[in-house]
Amino acid sequence: MSTDKTGFEVPEQMRDFAEKSVDQARKAFDDFMGATHKAVSNVEDSASAVQAGAADVNKKALTYAEEHVNAAFKFAQELVKAGNVEDMMKLQQDYLRSQMESLGEQTREFSNTATKAVQDATKAVQNK
Repeated sequence: MSTDKTGFEVPEQMRDFAEKSVDQARKAFDDFMGATHKAVSNVEDSASAVQAGAADVNKKALTYAEEHVNAAFKFAQELVKAGNVEDMMKLQQDYLRSQMESLGEQTREFSNTATKAVQDATKAVQNK
């Protein structure tokens, strides 16, 4: 058996070039993956902010709906107890006035909540 090396040998310059190419490719891949992870994180943060804002808006909407239904039931209970048409008309007038005031306030609150949700989502995107 012979230990004679008669095969093709890769020149050292070629090996150095190949090694540098692999190192550069690895660095480029690592940079790409870092940017990708950051982008995914930004999207997740934005989505979280949007979800939180949407949850606040949904809670407000449900609260308002519940308030209106409760007011309608209260009005109905008072209406069936009214003794005459004048009392019914007064109850109707009071109910409508109360509902309009309530709607005005709820609209302002709802607008503020929605505006805050949009601002929070925008900040989450800008901070990344």
